[in-house]
Amino acid sequence: MLKELAKFKGFSAKNLPKEEPFAPGHRACQGCGEVLALRLALKALGMNVIAVSATGCMEIISSPFPYTSWRVPWIHIAFENAAAVASGVESALKALKRKGRFPKNRRVDVVVFAGDGGTADIGLQALSGALERGHDFVYICLDNEAYMNTGVQRSSCTPYGAMTTTSPPGEKSFGQMTWKKNVPAIAAAHGIPYVATATPAFFLDLMNKVKKAALVDGPAYVHIFAPCPTGWGTKGEESIMLAKLAVETRIFPLYEVIEGKYYITRKITKPKPVEEYLKRQRRFRHLAEEQIRAIQQRVDAEYERLLKLAECL
Repeated sequence: MLKELAKFKGFSAKNLPKEEPFAPGHRACQGCGEVLALRLALKALGMNVIAVSATGCMEIISSPFPYTSWRVPWIHIAFENAAAVASGVESALKALKRKGRFPKNRRVDVVVFAGDGGTADIGLQALSGALERGHDFVYICLDNEAYMNTGVQRSSCTPYGAMTTTSPPGEKSFGQMTWKKNVPAIAAAHGIPYVATATPAFFLDLMNKVKKAALVDGPAYVHIFAPCPTGWGTKGEESIMLAKLAVETRIFPLYEVIEGKYYITRKITKPKPVEEYLKRQRRFRHLAEEQIRAIQQRVDAEYERLLKLAECL
């Protein structure tokens, strides 16, 4: 598989695909980082795609009957069964090729788009099963760190301390009381060929990782950090800046796991303090200094652990 990836020269600012599998005119909020990530991912994959879309923001904003922004075959399914449906689509394509009813040399990529709730919570069982069985598809988690589509409720990907409608700060609460679930590590623990993290702030990195995920044989998982102005209490024009800050503070490291080997794709040697990221968002403005220190300590410890996994120390 490493040889296959080595043949891929990668996208650059001068050779970006012209095709737009995801059309403009959708109803996403201004500054939505998730829809930008979706557009970039589909540009990387091209038109020979069957998209499986779990219920969530991207389903709602892209398909108000009778309109659609999808220029590729698209299946909307429930929160919990995105990976299961993708498994069935991939198996059906194999069966059609075996029976001579579909060209064997025609490549069609099966790709899942789901939010953090539909991935880390409701859909985790189906995802784990699909990864264990080895289905050949790309699973992309568009992580805006809460159930934004249904009213900004907490998910297990909501970061520690964040305010949501179901984790409000008050006399007996300071917001989200658990740490963000590390879904990329869970995916990598299945021993699949390819896992990566990405963010639209570094768009070429995102597109190249999505394309690599499609090139490997077997399941691949890409976790994309996607700012949400509505749920985070930020300005729409700040989304890319915040996505970049998440990387520069080491809150959201960028890396790949190729056949079990970790590679940090953007090493941050002089990180900015996490406070610089937290203070820009209404969901964190209630945090006390001691809670910010706890977050900083956690971020430092997790990055050190990642360095050890990548054998960079």
